Amino acid sequence: MTILVTGGTGTLGRHIVERLLRTGRTVRVLTRDAGAARLPQDVEVVEGDVTQPASLATALDGVGAMHLLGATGADHTPLRTGGEILTMASEAGVRRITVLSPGNGQELDDAVRGSDLEWTFLWPIDLMANTLGWADAIRAEGRVCEPYGDRRTASVHEKDVADVVSAILTDGGHAGRSYVLTGPEPLTPADKAAALAVATGRGIHFTHLTDDQARKRWRAEGWPEEGIDFMLRMWATVPATVADVTSSVERVTGCPPRRFAQWAIAHAETFLPTGSEVDTRGAG
Repeated sequence: MTILVTGGTGTLGRHIVERLLRTGRTVRVLTRDAGAARLPQDVEVVEGDVTQPASLATALDGVGAMHLLGATGADHTPLRTGGEILTMASEAGVRRITVLSPGNGQELDDAVRGSDLEWTFLWPIDLMANTLGWADAIRAEGRVCEPYGDRRTASVHEKDVADVVSAILTDGGHAGRSYVLTGPEPLTPADKAAALAVATGRGIHFTHLTDDQARKRWRAEGWPEEGIDFMLRMWATVPATVADVTSSVERVTGCPPRRFAQWAIAHAETFLPTGSEVDTRGAG
């Protein structure tokens, strides 16, 4: 069975692709620029754009299962072409689909639920990989500076999300279900900074910022205004339920979700200045 992955060149998408490759299935990735994909040689790379469904005909040919992103762009705009894509997928012979969607695209959700595909909605709560955005500041200052420092999120490891997608697309058995994917514990940014300090063996401190301080800092770092607005709006309106831990990862994969401390140890070198080494006494 050929499995099509949209968003396969992103941080999460690459883990999904790698996990699916281990199942022995043929993996095909849809991307706007095949030349810049930099994927394993066993992956079939096809150019296309989910915002232009007509460009997906070649990508869908011979596909039996598909992973679809429910949002596009840096501002996570809900996908507006889902209905057309689902119709094309059904006509091409796709029978099973996972949809990565936070539930904010009613048009797509309605199209998925009304299709004849075996669909499963997935909503990962704050990928642990998002913490990589702290790397430059930690390397330079040994400090994390963010607004809304009291927020608690049950962040999920990207490998756990990939395991869930792979299990559903290859084995089935989850049609018509929606899963919120979380890690095993809710953590504040300060909690994560402390875990990184242990993993790296160096002092890392958390500083709470006001909205104005965050905006000034992110502008100085070169963030686009729309990106700044998106982040502040997202954290200001995030529901308290993002701290709720679910059993979805273990229900689908049979394995408990990975802890943030594990992620921190695996990525410790990313947060160290050039030439530094991880202090394994602290990481142990």
